[in-house]
Amino acid sequence: MLVKTYGSAVYGVNATTITIEVNSEPGVNFSIVGLPDSAVKESQQRIYAALKNNNYKIPGKKIIINMAPADIKKEGTAYDLPLAIGILAATGQIKYEELDKYIIMGELSLDGSLQPVKGALPIAIEARSKGFKGFILPAQNAREAAIVNNLEVYGIENISEVIEFFNETKTLSPEIVNTREEFANRVNHYEFDFSDVKGQENIKRALEIAAAGGHNAILIGPPGSGKTMLAKRMPSILPPLNLQEALETTKIHSVAGKLAKNSSLMYTRPFRSPHHTISDVALVGGGAYPQPGEISLSHNGVLFLDELPEFKRTVLEVMRQPLEDRVVTISRAKFSVEYPASFMLIAAMNPCPCGFFNHPDKPCVCAPGVVQKYVNKISGPLLDRIDIHVEVTPVSFNELTVERQYEKSETIRERVIKARQIQENRFTNNQGIYCNAQMNSRLLREICNINDAGKQLIKNSMNKLGLSARAYDRILKVSRTIADLEDSADITTEHLAEAIHYRSLDREMWTGI
Repeated sequence: MLVKTYGSAVYGVNATTITIEVNSEPGVNFSIVGLPDSAVKESQQRIYAALKNNNYKIPGKKIIINMAPADIKKEGTAYDLPLAIGILAATGQIKYEELDKYIIMGELSLDGSLQPVKGALPIAIEARSKGFKGFILPAQNAREAAIVNNLEVYGIENISEVIEFFNETKTLSPEIVNTREEFANRVNHYEFDFSDVKGQENIKRALEIAAAGGHNAILIGPPGSGKTMLAKRMPSILPPLNLQEALETTKIHSVAGKLAKNSSLMYTRPFRSPHHTISDVALVGGGAYPQPGEISLSHNGVLFLDELPEFKRTVLEVMRQPLEDRVVTISRAKFSVEYPASFMLIAAMNPCPCGFFNHPDKPCVCAPGVVQKYVNKISGPLLDRIDIHVEVTPVSFNELTVERQYEKSETIRERVIKARQIQENRFTNNQGIYCNAQMNSRLLREICNINDAGKQLIKNSMNKLGLSARAYDRILKVSRTIADLEDSADITTEHLAEAIHYRSLDREMWTGI
């Protein structure tokens, strides 16, 4: 007897429907074909134990299972449940008339309970697009899949529930999630707030500009000056996710298995902070079975690299192309996958190995030339993609102990949103460009016009401060954002002067060499 059940395979951030054909006939054999990996082949043992412990069994017959399309690699343990249901249907132990209406996914434990799977959201989206009535999956993933409307999503605890459902001896209730209501109620909830940071008003201003224009930024300062504390609060001043961005971000985290159990949408922008020992593959994505890396998990959010010079050179260099193209393509011999990577880079570093170069109180003990060598660990091409360099100085004791109310993230965020709206209107006719940081050279010449006084100011600054040539475009982009924050149509000399201030690492003699 031949029976078909349906599962799904995830490639990149999209899913492909897999047809599982189970044929049962007289004989003794069990085989799975269609490019299954080791985890899929091992499913026979899990299925056998799960069925036996729930008073069912795999009968002594010849069972052949084909997973089509046969030229796509089938990976992981999530096919246990559709394989088990297909075997039961093909051997006449459950009814099969309704099987073709459902996508079924889930990993089986030996007692028949279900373990969560990766990629439930893209699978649900694919199921709806292919016209399936419902999606049966582990209960831990049900809310995640239920944000897809016009699809019945059933969260299951044990395989016995699925068997009883198809035998019509038990009725299951679909998971219901009011996506828009939950999103509206939780979109602006943040763990950290800028009002917690005492002092550092100039750094808060720099990060506000970075958020308003989508600019990458680097914070340079001694240990304990508050670099990490400030960076962690960046998502709280960025514009809130819209529903489309939330779905994109949730899909990536779903594929990577990073969503919490019983969660649905991601409501706030992601903040990822990998350790400096991370490999280049873990950062950009890839592996034998490609998975999204940290830069893709930071999509629509912030990637924070603390102690930037301590990262391996090869790790930092793989970020060059994603910072420009905002997408990562991972190619293998037989296929390639594409992950979105539109993130904002915030980096932090000490000014030297001992950490106290340019410190107002503590002396630097680094040997001559060591400071320059330490800064040179960050390549010019990478620094070229960082618009704002700002020096962070320690907070004084008086500032730490003073009792005052500091500006909340909500207030800063309102200004950032207004500036972003100006930029959205400006770039309406430029596809793929949404903020000032994404401007190309042509747009820079069209939009960032400055008067003669502004040109003279930049010329003098480049001569006196030793600013590099690559700083020129960055100064114009940042000054345009500062003007947007003030709702100014023109870039004034005041805007340019502040933008010039944010190019610390471009100054010759900054390291005293």
